[in-house]
Amino acid sequence: MRKLLNRYVLLSAITVAVFLFGNCRSIKRELPTQPVTHERWDALLKKHVGADGLVDYQGFIRDSSALNDYLKLLESTHPSSDSWSRREQMAYWINAYNAYTVQLIVRNYPIESIKDIKRGIAFVNSIWDVKFIHIQGFTYDLNNIEHNILRPVFKDARIHAAINCASMSCPKLLPEAFTEEKLEGQLERVMRDFINDPQRNRVQQDKAEVSEIFKWFKGDFERDAGSVRNYLNRYAENRIDKNVNLSYINYDWSLNTRK
Repeated sequence: MRKLLNRYVLLSAITVAVFLFGNCRSIKRELPTQPVTHERWDALLKKHVGADGLVDYQGFIRDSSALNDYLKLLESTHPSSDSWSRREQMAYWINAYNAYTVQLIVRNYPIESIKDIKRGIAFVNSIWDVKFIHIQGFTYDLNNIEHNILRPVFKDARIHAAINCASMSCPKLLPEAFTEEKLEGQLERVMRDFINDPQRNRVQQDKAEVSEIFKWFKGDFERDAGSVRNYLNRYAENRIDKNVNLSYINYDWSLNTRK
């Protein structure tokens, strides 16, 4: 019993220490830094991503040095709310999520699905929990970027159409980098294209079969529009009747690769 009590005290102390340490590190993130530009990523996307959203991963492999140079640029500068605009921060984190996802595929290619990247890593729930992203002394995984930064900080459901999980049911990877100047138009474009893409959503006045993204992140869409149906109707070419129930299309996790 005493051993269990001592173990509990030790774990509690570690938890408190981690919490305090994490808070101290979060203060350092607010040190002023200069926003980065995304021309290198933009050039790679225009070269290796088609209008259909399919990705030439072998092309990215050939240009891996250019991809690594861009990631080194991201790693050298952590966004700061003191010296970056909201749009600069948002564009940075969207581009980072997409570029690091491409890096994961490039490192493990060929694969049938991003979910195949496991490598026997113990105590890791999924590839999205692997902490391989290092930005100016801070370490992240893809889930950190999506669920601890993009969603709670920016509170904009259009993010779900902007980030790409390298899978066929994901919203298409935009063949250009997100930038501060274009961000609002780009977010509108990707969400409109996603909702009206018949491969990913089939929206009619009397029938609505939609991506499971609208189920998984229901709260984000309800926050922005009152309901998922209202959100869909903001962008849908065919507005859904109020009496129509939504159904969800099984998610296709196969790689979004250009054959």
